[in-house]
Amino acid sequence: MKQLRLLPLLLCLCFCTCDRAAEVNESDGPLVDGAERPPNLLIVLSDQHSYDMLGSYGNDQIITPNLDQFAAEGVRFTHAFTNQPVCTPYRGMIMSGMHPLKNGAFINDAPLLPNKTKLLAQVLKEKGYQTAYIGKWHLLGGERNRPVPRGELRYGFDHVVTNNCHVDFRPGKAFFWNKNDEKEYFDQWEIYGQTDQALAYLDTIDQSKPFALVVSWHPPHDWGKFKGEDGKMHYRYDTDEKMMALYDRDSIQLRPGVERTADRLHMYHGYMASTSGVDMSFGRLMDKLKEKGMDENTLALFSADHGDMLESHHAILPKQYPHDYSNRIPFIVRYPAKLKPGQTTDLLFGALDIMPTVLGLMGVESEQQYDGMDLSEEIQAGTQDAVDVLPIWLYKRGVARNHNWRGVITPDWTFSMGKGVDSLEITNVLFDRAKDPAQLNNLFHDPAYAEVKEELRGKTFAWMEKYNDQFWGMEDFLRIRPEETWMYNYEKSPFELFAEE
Repeated sequence: MKQLRLLPLLLCLCFCTCDRAAEVNESDGPLVDGAERPPNLLIVLSDQHSYDMLGSYGNDQIITPNLDQFAAEGVRFTHAFTNQPVCTPYRGMIMSGMHPLKNGAFINDAPLLPNKTKLLAQVLKEKGYQTAYIGKWHLLGGERNRPVPRGELRYGFDHVVTNNCHVDFRPGKAFFWNKNDEKEYFDQWEIYGQTDQALAYLDTIDQSKPFALVVSWHPPHDWGKFKGEDGKMHYRYDTDEKMMALYDRDSIQLRPGVERTADRLHMYHGYMASTSGVDMSFGRLMDKLKEKGMDENTLALFSADHGDMLESHHAILPKQYPHDYSNRIPFIVRYPAKLKPGQTTDLLFGALDIMPTVLGLMGVESEQQYDGMDLSEEIQAGTQDAVDVLPIWLYKRGVARNHNWRGVITPDWTFSMGKGVDSLEITNVLFDRAKDPAQLNNLFHDPAYAEVKEELRGKTFAWMEKYNDQFWGMEDFLRIRPEETWMYNYEKSPFELFAEE
């Protein structure tokens, strides 16, 4: 239940953005000669943000009015997935439209290769766009505590303000690298500081030219662990006190099938408060677009790297699982020029599809080949059944607690399988998407569904063959590992190295 007793605080925090009047800006809409002005692009990402943690996705206790309003003004995807529920691989896919085995960013901290294809910002820069990236990067590879060097490893972004990657978002702890590659610390919660940086950038752009801006927030990602009342360690999400005060911890309802404990209530409280901070910051961005008169000619997109299990299904890690809480993401697009407001689509949509589809909606032509699909026409037409199978996977290189599984999602089923010693019961799954939306009944070992499982296994091997994925695991990635290790490999992809064997 919403915390109505805190409504005055909500109003003070300016959660509702609808009352602000927008300036009329002649840069919005058609040019004088009748030619259409290229649309701006705003991609906003939060990290580890589960699809079910938004009001517009059916959660009646989370406080996310700005994102809910955004969904009402655009298209909300009910079946969007990250393909691989890990930060770096997701980011590599949306920047390249390429499978991680081909773009190099197949695990966390393995860099996106700069020399395999034209990346998103590079394509737009060639079209005259001003390009900027603010917030979490996590594409450089190797040691995280260093600035992103100028040149090809900025992937076409002219203005980059980032901490690369770190996981302490508190004032005085969170930082960024300035234009002189010096570390500066925020005096406020990280997401607020990064939002200020994005607003400042929008105030300085040349409005005679289109812009492409990525704003990447780390919360509601965990930032460490706490020792619970049960004596065990649990992931920590506690955040800004004003956001924490929006919720009454004892009134929070947990996901279906999750045992209600004091420690899980602690986790959910921080997670939901962080999500409300994301929402408030998103509202500030949208207010700025309206203030500048640019909201009508901007394709604005909100999504996330992956979700968070929050100990559902007895998961040890927050992500890296085939389950919806890990692999399914919020995905909302607003573009008044081409998309009617208030739409919901059940179209199967993956991270690989984001770059070609966004460029398609923007009318930006690109002759390069993608591993994902341009689904812009299907989205505009309201086509729901254009995709019948979506590949999902996780790769294991042997130095972290990650898993190794492959699978598919169809409109009716979620399926994944492990291999050999890497096969964990939690990653051997078969869920009926219609009858079991909370995915509480695993049918993987049920003989009544043997034929369904075999059919989905066949679909899985079909996409694996396409990418020369022979169920590669830890030993395989160690065998072909470059001398400089995967973390500092900027030349050849796993796809190329396996092909050379």
